[in-house]
Amino acid sequence: MLVDRLAFSSHRLCDRVCDNRHMATNLDIDPRLLRRALEVSGERTKTAAVTRALEEFVARREQKRLLELFGALEWDREFDYKTERSRA
Repeated sequence: MLVDRLAFSSHRLCDRVCDNRHMATNLDIDPRLLRRALEVSGERTKTAAVTRALEEFVARREQKRLLELFGALEWDREFDYKTERSRA
């Protein structure tokens, strides 16, 4: 019973500290790829290496979407942004 209470208590603490960011997942990851990710990332744990890889993956995809917007918007070359800032 004490173990159950400790597990529950630590789970609640993690929810507060980590803002519910953790999700238990079973993944079949190529061990050589994971080992290489650990080497190049400099992370100390597999979890940290996978988390960093996912963060970088998401960031790159978001950057790619932003790059696709370039050229999609029409710009008015006559627009004077400085006059829009005046408090008159």
